[in-house]
Amino acid sequence: MSTIEQKQSRRSPSAGESDRMGRAGFCLRRRADRGRRARIGSCVSLWLIACLPMPLAADYRLSGYIATEARFFPDEGLDARQFDSLQTSLLLQPEFSWSRDDEQYSLIPFVHLDSQDSRRTHVDLREAYWRAVRGSWEVLAGFNRVFWGVTESNHLVDIINQTDFVEDIDAEDKLGQPMLKLSSQRDWGTLDFYLLPWFRERTFPGKHGRLRFPLVTDGQALYQSSDEQNHIDLALRYSHYIGDWDFGFYYFDGTGREPRLIANTAGDRLIPFYDLIRQVGTDIQFTRGAWLWKFEALWRAQHGDHYSAAVGGFEYTRYQIFASDADLGLLLEYSRDGRSSDPGRQPPVLLDDDIFLGMRLSLNDVQSSTLLAGVVIDRDTRARQFSLEGERRLSDHWSLELESRWFDGGGDVVAAALRNDSHVTLRLSRYF
Repeated sequence: MSTIEQKQSRRSPSAGESDRMGRAGFCLRRRADRGRRARIGSCVSLWLIACLPMPLAADYRLSGYIATEARFFPDEGLDARQFDSLQTSLLLQPEFSWSRDDEQYSLIPFVHLDSQDSRRTHVDLREAYWRAVRGSWEVLAGFNRVFWGVTESNHLVDIINQTDFVEDIDAEDKLGQPMLKLSSQRDWGTLDFYLLPWFRERTFPGKHGRLRFPLVTDGQALYQSSDEQNHIDLALRYSHYIGDWDFGFYYFDGTGREPRLIANTAGDRLIPFYDLIRQVGTDIQFTRGAWLWKFEALWRAQHGDHYSAAVGGFEYTRYQIFASDADLGLLLEYSRDGRSSDPGRQPPVLLDDDIFLGMRLSLNDVQSSTLLAGVVIDRDTRARQFSLEGERRLSDHWSLELESRWFDGGGDVVAAALRNDSHVTLRLSRYF
């Protein structure tokens, strides 16, 4: 990789340099700069799509969903500018796929229209790729989503895609990532190499939005790399299974997906700062009868510091409880994060010393009814986060989902910022 040039106006500020950062870093972000980055991103996107070879005769499929969503907040926001009570949305995600011989093509755009938060109204290209298989080798080019990890409460090692934070705070919604992927599957395991040519910035709620910090996170990001969004990131992953063990190991070198949040000079908003990082990680799962044992861990070098983090636990399932077809799973996980608690030096973290207790109920009925309930408890501050997720199929094409999160901030800084944002979400989806 090329040598990293750290310009004085974009280098990471120390505690005594925040004012200088405000003048030399934030103020140099002109509108022309934003327009230039937007044009670069659009060109990269169009170039990747245009390069995909289109099949002349293939097997085409169209699927996807359209949904309406209502999210209710019983408490007023901490910021007077935030909306109260009800937030409604319309979502659309069509999925086009076609295949020919040993080649596959996928196109999945995503549209979200929101009634309250202009930043939550957005369009994204979740997938737009061409994939070809030649013997034991596979190549993929375009936009794609890649998920790593095995635990339920904390997606610790998942790093390829950027989190679409305006969708939800559980880090399960991801922006499409432009990539070139080369894979080889052999008897000794699977080796994946990723070249990531364009960085996706994390989405954040606007000044009227909920589920945000008291200060608005501004979209004008700062970067450690002089290449900014055009920095090329690299990742290498090895995965395999032996008997009841499934495991993976990876190395990542590039722009970190989690930004540090730095207050501007006026102290009225937060600026995301994206550091260059090096990270190694692993995810391991052991299956034995009704038991699933799960573990994830990483080591990261960032902003002159290095730290490790891990999450592990189990899921035990009782099948056909009470002489019915229903299955009940009991979950227990513990997360430990060694990074600094100073959000100016490290990205903010919620699960730093926390226990997750959960229950998963699957009725195994015609309607595919499921329910997941859990609580996360901070061992130090006693902050708690309760969650409830349920889904039931109404017919062959209609589905109803319920999601609820309740926050008891305690002494945790991050959880306390969300203490008034407890909410209930109801979503009705039509699949086609």
